[in-house]
Amino acid sequence: MVLKIHGHAVAPLVRLVAEVCREKEVPYELVNVEVYKGEHKTPAFREFQPFGQVPYIDDDGFILYESRAICRYIANKYASQGTPDLVPRDPKAEAIFEQAVSIETSNFYPFALGITTEKIIKKHRGFEPNEARLSDLVNNLKAKLDVYDVILGKQEYLAGGSITLADLFHLPYGTIVFEELGYDLLEDRPNVARWWKDITARPSWLAVKAKA
Repeated sequence: MVLKIHGHAVAPLVRLVAEVCREKEVPYELVNVEVYKGEHKTPAFREFQPFGQVPYIDDDGFILYESRAICRYIANKYASQGTPDLVPRDPKAEAIFEQAVSIETSNFYPFALGITTEKIIKKHRGFEPNEARLSDLVNNLKAKLDVYDVILGKQEYLAGGSITLADLFHLPYGTIVFEELGYDLLEDRPNVARWWKDITARPSWLAVKAKA
């Protein structure tokens, strides 16, 4: 049975899950959820994703939600195929990987998501962005990326010498902030710019960048 991703094709975290499927050479079927019509908030959807968010997966009856958990599951279940070691197995390498995941979760995602909310999500809902909050989010992200530049000046990827999920987790909202919204936060951070050019050029991401 083909793994099913329930979500909207352009939703950032749906595209992330699809990207990891492609990294691991896992066929998938996208089951469309009309989020703009509120389908993800219906009782039928919440039966499988109680928070009413996309995506969730159905892998031959195994239901899982939360995109980072889904990506780990795919990387671990199909560890022997596709891109190797997206989740490292060696205890020390795994610890460094978990450190890198925490970096993204704490020091990138909240700010990139906040910027996206102010500039895009509020617009869709008919609201104006809070310019003071937006400025604060951008300045915080700049400060975090200064530290990224130091880390990536010492190693190729966030968890060391090979790509992991910790790097890939940046793709959806990084693409929105750096490319769609045009925030030029890379020019003065050459190591971040080099890393970003690398991970965004992956065929797996290019295949789902517009839609899963």
